[in-house]
Amino acid sequence: MTAKQNYPAAPVLAFAALIAGNVCVAFGAPLVRLADTGPIATGFWRLALAVPILAFIGYRAGFRIRAMPRPMLGLVLLAGFFFAIDIIAWHFGIFKTKLGNATLLANCASLLLAIYGIILARKLPQPLQAMAILLAFSGAAMLMGQSLDLSPEHFEGDVLSLIAGLFYTFYLLAMLRVRESSESWSSLALASASAAMFMLPVAWITGEQIIPGNWLPLIGLAISSQVLGQGFLTYALPHFSPLIIGLALLLQPAFAAFVGWAAFDEALTPLDYLGGAMVMAALVLVRLADARSKS
Repeated sequence: MTAKQNYPAAPVLAFAALIAGNVCVAFGAPLVRLADTGPIATGFWRLALAVPILAFIGYRAGFRIRAMPRPMLGLVLLAGFFFAIDIIAWHFGIFKTKLGNATLLANCASLLLAIYGIILARKLPQPLQAMAILLAFSGAAMLMGQSLDLSPEHFEGDVLSLIAGLFYTFYLLAMLRVRESSESWSSLALASASAAMFMLPVAWITGEQIIPGNWLPLIGLAISSQVLGQGFLTYALPHFSPLIIGLALLLQPAFAAFVGWAAFDEALTPLDYLGGAMVMAALVLVRLADARSKS
């Protein structure tokens, strides 16, 4: 991706996909906790169960792997490797910190992508964009601060989640490049298959339980986080700048905090609600700024 990249006016459908994708991914963390396989094996099944569905959709859309240039195929495989590291670190982190905190820190990609987007544009954000950035990260700080204040023992899980966020950034940047010239569902299928191939041997070597006794959490995880969540996000990628994608990622911790309250009785405070509302308001502002810049 070059510094002169221009993003076309994003259709409403793409913006809806960007929002829906982040909401669907947010429901993944409680399903990871409910699965009776090991953290790495759970990640493997999330991908392996989703690949046939994604590949079928891509095939119906006209994709054929032989038509993909070898350099682009190599980039997809590299994206899969980054995604595997992201999932492994995040799945371990989920068990060592609050759901909202794990999701927020794993989405440090939001900050990194926002910074990358500003560098890419070679200019400072517009006033509405600057206000959106301030709102989004202030709201995210409120969500994170509540979790850290409640239990300093979450440190190990927070570090693992940060590592996950770093590799998720690498994954998204690779997929942004892939999506410039490839259909969304097929590229996600290839990246998911690549990540699954990395994860299965690691799960086996570490002695995790691989075959589940209860398939329902794994099926739910594959459908919600991978097919719908990552599917919608991958579709939306070429329609938005890294800045907008980064801010949209902050929806995940806001929704994950609510899911943590509903499923695991993790306390929510007025500041949690305010932080989530600020993140959502930021997305409205950045959407308006994006529309104005292209009008």
